[in-house]
Amino acid sequence: METKKISILLVEDDPTLGYLLKEYLSMKDFSITLTTTAKDALKSLENHFYDLAILDVMLVDGDGFELAKSIRNLHPQLPFIFLTARSLKVDVLKGFSIGAIDYLKKPIDEEELVVRIKSLLSRLEPKSGVNRESQEYSLGIFRFHVLNQQLDGNGRSVSLTKRESELLKYLLMHQNNLCTHKEILTHLWGKNDYFNKKSLNVFISHLRKYLQDDPTISIENIHKQGFILKIDNA
Repeated sequence: METKKISILLVEDDPTLGYLLKEYLSMKDFSITLTTTAKDALKSLENHFYDLAILDVMLVDGDGFELAKSIRNLHPQLPFIFLTARSLKVDVLKGFSIGAIDYLKKPIDEEELVVRIKSLLSRLEPKSGVNRESQEYSLGIFRFHVLNQQLDGNGRSVSLTKRESELLKYLLMHQNNLCTHKEILTHLWGKNDYFNKKSLNVFISHLRKYLQDDPTISIENIHKQGFILKIDNA
């Protein structure tokens, strides 16, 4: 069976450098989508799944840091790194504070970039139960298909909404660990407020209903703190 290539969104303001990086990474068996603006990057994210985003900071239509914040809010499970000529300490610290998993400074050796990418993605592999090639999660009797937002199990199939799918994936990525209200709301809604918290409770109720056929799976409510997706793999 052919292995699915790692899919990368490359946002690079310099079209010449962008082209060279795209060609080199493609030669190394990555699937690369190149955009030169923040607007095109966000549009591409609406229609495609990526394993990683590589972001320039200086863009013609904005700031790469602001683009990263949008990605973090709209696509909280997408890891991103910066590849930029902005090398001041304040910029590096800002990049990591936003949520970058690495901050690489130009110029960078292409071979080093490949090694960095592979190392970072290997460290980000979920703890258990996920097939990265198809983005399918196994939880108890269920199979969760991320790309088509489908939950299959016990002879039935449930089509999830985009928000339900994002929430289930977030809980799975942190299974058996407390996910606070603030963390979930900030990552999925972009804002931690009363009304979004009410919506979160509704979506949690939906997921509990979908998963109720498997007694080894539960979403526990920790009073005034958050939720824990518990999966008994024993």
